[in-house]
Amino acid sequence: MASEAECPPLGMFECQLCALTAPYSYVGQKPPDAQSVVLLEESYVMRDPFAVDKGQFLVLGARCGVCGRLVCAGPECSLFYSKRFCLPCVRKHIDAFPQELRRDVEARTVAPKKPSAQP
Repeated sequence: MASEAECPPLGMFECQLCALTAPYSYVGQKPPDAQSVVLLEESYVMRDPFAVDKGQFLVLGARCGVCGRLVCAGPECSLFYSKRFCLPCVRKHIDAFPQELRRDVEARTVAPKKPSAQP
């Protein structure tokens, strides 16, 4: 693919909580070819492999604003509230967040997924 050659990956993004890996092509707040888009945090970004438009992108994640861990944008690993926070840091400093956000974090606390064992 020609577009793959135009924007080779800079490296591999790896979430330090869930181990999600994906090649990223940009780190920053202004993804290339995305006109008028400024992200609110320095993010790891990849070109959307399913989009025809070359300006489409996916935000993979960012560094936690407290501990600096690299975490994905998935709801099981992090949340964004003025900056990215990993859920372990959110839980540790839960009193520093608004009540609405505390409820959201409590709702995210779900038992780990286990494969069903059927006889």
